[in-house]
Amino acid sequence: MDTPPDRSPSRYALLPLRLFLGATFVYAGLDKLADPHFLAGVADPASMAAQAHAVAAHSPIGALLDQAVRSPTPAGLAMAFGELAVGFGTLLGLWGRLAALGGALINLTLWLSVSWGVHPYYLGNDLIYLMAWVPLVLAGTPQYSLDELIARHARGTAAGRGRRQVLVDGGIATLAVAGAVLLTGAGVARSRGRTAAPSAGAGTGTGAGTGTGAGTGTGTAVAAVASVPVGGVLRVAAPGSGDPVYLQQPEEGRYTALSGVCTHSGCTVNPPEDGRFVCPCHNSCFDAATGAVLQGPATKALARFGITRTGDQLHLGTETA
Repeated sequence: MDTPPDRSPSRYALLPLRLFLGATFVYAGLDKLADPHFLAGVADPASMAAQAHAVAAHSPIGALLDQAVRSPTPAGLAMAFGELAVGFGTLLGLWGRLAALGGALINLTLWLSVSWGVHPYYLGNDLIYLMAWVPLVLAGTPQYSLDELIARHARGTAAGRGRRQVLVDGGIATLAVAGAVLLTGAGVARSRGRTAAPSAGAGTGTGAGTGTGAGTGTGTAVAAVASVPVGGVLRVAAPGSGDPVYLQQPEEGRYTALSGVCTHSGCTVNPPEDGRFVCPCHNSCFDAATGAVLQGPATKALARFGITRTGDQLHLGTETA
């Protein structure tokens, strides 16, 4: 007696997760190939090589990261095209378990490197992605997938030829998808600028919304002058948005105001230490004096605010960069 098909909603429980992970990995791969900084050498703070070099000493897979630093272009291309292959395989449901395993391995690598130093651990999203792949590794992509079509076709062949038919059909589909991945990735890589724009990490700006002397009081009073001594720092809230802003007085009578919002993923950077702001989420580093990027994955400098002094009050103006 044939078993009636399962039409309960539960059979589609993994479909939203599969679509999200697949689309995210396709986007991530294309984004890397389109980024002129990603494949650059360690001298570019926004490159994969620079990020790998920065975390290698404290990572359990430091030796592997050292190889990526020595061969930044092959390592970067492997990462980008690997993400594309995983993304397309997951979306199309082609060798679903294998694609999910590839995604899990990529996120395991990122967790053991980029996110290894993130505290507390739940701020690092690579571990969350790793756990999200596990259900697809176990269940595969049985609905709305090429795997389903291939299996259905194989069931219609003569006895004993089903496994061979799966391999043939799967091989043909794999070649077609691999060609699409290569063409898509190559097209995106070619469309990017031949020369990278100057990175914010190599920023030449010297001001960070500076103010000196007795200003006109433009902006909103946010702190007493005495609360920001020379060499000191004070975190305040930006008027209107409430975003964190760090006020500093690097030398007598000169004040700076830098946003505390990391330009990579919006986390709040830690107070400056050793002349650097460090983001706890992905270890991006910024120059405490200018806000320029010192280490990726962030590529844009911290935003700056105008700041003036009126009497014994510091007034914060609008965002200037």
